[in-house]
Amino acid sequence: MRGSKMSLPLAVAVLLSVLLTGSTHAGPEMDPYKILGVTRSASQAEIKKVYKRLAKEWHPDKNKSPGAEDMFIKITKSYEILSSEDKRANYDRYGQTDDTQPYGSDRHGHRHDSFYFDESFFNFPFNSKNHRDFTDSKYTLHFNQYVNDVVPDSYTRPYLIKITSDWCFSCIHIEPVWKEVVQEMENLGVGIGVVDVGYERRLANHLGAHRTPSILGIINGKVTFFHYAVAKEHLRQFVEDLLPQRLVERVTDKNDLQFLNSWHELNKPHVLLFDQVPVVPLLYKLTAFAYKDYMQFGYVDQGLSETANLQKQFNINTYAPTMLVFKENVDKPADIIQAKGMKKQIIDEFMSNNKFLLAPRLVNQKVFDELCPVKQFHRRRKYCVLLITSDEETFTFGNQAFLSFASTNAKEVVRFAYVYQRLQQPLCDMLTQNKDSAQSQPQVVLLERRNAAGKTFFKPVTTWNGSEEEKQSLLDELERLQKDPSILIHDAVLPELNNEFASIFVIQWIYASYDYLSEVIDDILHNNWREMMPLLSLIFSALFILFGTVVIQAFSDSSEEKQMKSKAKDGTKAENGSPGSSTSSRPPKKNFVEVTELTDITYISNLVKLRPGHMNIVLVLTDTSKNILLSKFAKEVYSFTGSLTLHFSFLNIDKHSEWINTLLHYAQDTTHADADEDDGETHKQDYTGYVLALNGHKRYLCLFKPVYTGEDLESKSSEDEGGTSAGRLKSSARDDHCQRKSNRMRNISTLQIHHKLDRLGLWMERLMEGTLPRYYIPAWPGLDKITPSK
Repeated sequence: MRGSKMSLPLAVAVLLSVLLTGSTHAGPEMDPYKILGVTRSASQAEIKKVYKRLAKEWHPDKNKSPGAEDMFIKITKSYEILSSEDKRANYDRYGQTDDTQPYGSDRHGHRHDSFYFDESFFNFPFNSKNHRDFTDSKYTLHFNQYVNDVVPDSYTRPYLIKITSDWCFSCIHIEPVWKEVVQEMENLGVGIGVVDVGYERRLANHLGAHRTPSILGIINGKVTFFHYAVAKEHLRQFVEDLLPQRLVERVTDKNDLQFLNSWHELNKPHVLLFDQVPVVPLLYKLTAFAYKDYMQFGYVDQGLSETANLQKQFNINTYAPTMLVFKENVDKPADIIQAKGMKKQIIDEFMSNNKFLLAPRLVNQKVFDELCPVKQFHRRRKYCVLLITSDEETFTFGNQAFLSFASTNAKEVVRFAYVYQRLQQPLCDMLTQNKDSAQSQPQVVLLERRNAAGKTFFKPVTTWNGSEEEKQSLLDELERLQKDPSILIHDAVLPELNNEFASIFVIQWIYASYDYLSEVIDDILHNNWREMMPLLSLIFSALFILFGTVVIQAFSDSSEEKQMKSKAKDGTKAENGSPGSSTSSRPPKKNFVEVTELTDITYISNLVKLRPGHMNIVLVLTDTSKNILLSKFAKEVYSFTGSLTLHFSFLNIDKHSEWINTLLHYAQDTTHADADEDDGETHKQDYTGYVLALNGHKRYLCLFKPVYTGEDLESKSSEDEGGTSAGRLKSSARDDHCQRKSNRMRNISTLQIHHKLDRLGLWMERLMEGTLPRYYIPAWPGLDKITPSK
C-alpha cells in the first residue's frame, strides 16, 4: 500500500518530464533570420537580395562541399517563410514554421507556457490580441506613422482605414467584406490602415473615431467617415467619392482639339484612355489623382458614336483598353500602351516615363528641381539646356526650332527646358549676367546644379534664332560637355523661381470649398451628429459672437450719445460759471478723463520715474482759467483715454512758473523770446493753454502752443452795438453804456481762453502717430524748481 502511494508522485514526475522534453523538441528547428543573416526588421528587398547571393553561393551545382545541398535547402526554406507576409508574421509571433506544430492561425493548437491545449472550449470568436487577423497586423497604424507617413502620402493616393478594438462583436461580421475590399483596393493603389482603439487611443481620438467598428477615408490630409452598410460595392463607391470630381475630363470628337491643345497653357502632357465602359475606371481615376501635378487626363468612351472619329484617327483597338500620351505634337502620341488587364505597376512606369513635355517651361521651383536635379554622384550628372526667350510672336520661330532640336535628343543626362524672361526676370538676369532688366535677345544656357541651396555652374552658349549655325554650335557644346564638364566656367547662386500658376490656386480653392460643403451636407443628411459637433459648435459660436457684438454695439452707441449730450450740457454750464463747476485738483467731470495735478508731491511718480513707453500730457493753466481750460481739455483728449500709456495732468503756472521756464529753456524754445522783443520791451511770457507731452524715461517733450481760431468778437460786437444804438433813443445813460462794455470785454476774454485748445485734438493725433518734433533735455528740472515759491 505504501509502495503504491510512493509510486504515484513518481509517475506524475516522469509524465511531466516526458511532456517537457516533448515540448522542447517540438520547438522550431531553424531560424530563417539567422540562416539568411538578416535582422527581423529587414525589408523584402533586402531579404530578396541576400537570398539571391546565398543561393548562388550554396547551389549544389556550383558548391561541391558535403553540406552545400542541406544548406541550400535551408536557405530556400527560409526565404519561402520570410518572403510571405503571412508566414513571416506567424513565425515572428509564434516562432513556428509549416513543418512544426500547428501555430496561432490554427485556432485548435494554441501554445500556453510550453503546453498545448485544445482550445475548442476557450476559443471565443473575438478580435483579441492573440487572435487578431494577420492581415490587420500587417496594416496596423501608430500615431507617429500616421502623422509622418499617411498624411503626406494622402496627397497622392487615398487611404481606407478601419477602426477596431478587442472584444468587438460587430467587427467579426465585417471581416470577410473588409478582407476582400483590402485585396482589391491595395492592388489599385489605395492605402490601407487599421487602428486598434485599445492600443492607439490617441490616434483614434485624433481621427474622431468614437465607436467600433468604423471605416474612414483619408485624402489630402482630410478625414471622411463611411456611413453606409459595409458592402464591397459601397466601399468601392466610397473610395471613388473621396477623389476630386474634376480629375478626368470626358473627351469626344467635339472637344478633343481643345483638350490636347491646352498643353502649352498648362505646361503638361495630356493622357487619353480609350475604353468601352461608360464610367471612368477607378484605377484610371487613382492614377489621375497621383499624377495630377504633372499630367492632364481625359477619357474616351468607345461605346459612344461621338468618339468614332477619334478612334479612327489614332487607330484604336476596340478589344483592349488603350492609353495614349500626347506632348507638344497633338497629331501623334508620344507614347502608347495597350493591354486587356492593365496593372498598376505598368501604368505607374508609363506615367513616370512621360511626366514632362519634351521641352517644358520652368513655371515654378518644383518643376525646376525635378527637371534639373542637384548633382549627387559623378555618374548621375544631369545637365539642363535652357532657352531664355519670350512669348511674343516674333520669337515663335526660334521657340519651335528649339523644340524640334529637343525632340531629337536621345541622351538621358540632358534635359531641355525654356523660360520666359519677363516672368522669371531675376533668374534670367543671373544666367545671362545682364545688369539691366530690359528684354534681350533669346539665348541658350547650359547649366548644372550643384547643391540644394541654389549653387549652379553654367555657361551661356549662343544666341538663339533657330538657324542651322546655332543648332550646330549647340550640338558641339553638348558633345564637349559630355567629355569635359569643366567648360561650365561660371557659377552663381540662383534665386527661387516665381510661381506662374499662383492665380490658379484661387480656382482650386473654390473647387475644394465646394467639395467640402458637399461633404458637410452629406454628413448632415446622414445625421452623423457626433462627428458634426465640432463644426456645429463653431458655427453657433460664430453666430453668438456676431449677435452679441451687434447688441453690445447698439447699446454702447446709445449710451455714448447720452454721455456726449450730458457732457455738452455740463461743459456749457462750466463755461457759464455754474455752481456745478469743480474747484478741486481734479477736472470737473471725472467720468470723462482722469486728470491729476503735477506738484512737488506727484512730480517723481508722474514724470521722473514714469514707466518706459508711457507719457504724461500736462496742461498749463492759471487759477482764473482753470475751470474753462480743464473742461475744454477733457473734451479734446477724451477719445485718447483708451490708451493705457497716456496719463493726463495739469500744472498751475501761478505756483510753478520757475519750473516751466527752466524746462523750456532746456528745450531751447526761443519762440517766447521772439515774442518778448516784438515791442522792444520785456514782459512776462503767458504760458496759459500750453500742453506738454512729457516722456519721463527717454527725457523728451513735445510742445503744443495755443492758436486762437475763434471769430473777432470785439469788432463784431462793436458793429452790433453800433447798429443797435442807432435805433435806440439818445436819452440812454452813459453809466449803462460803460457797464455793457465791461461785461462784453469780460465775455470776449473768456471765449478767447476757451478757444486756446481748439486744435489740441489734431495735435494729439500727430502725437500718437509720432510725427511731432521732439525736444530732448539733459535732465528733468530738480524738485526745487517745481516747489511753490513762498
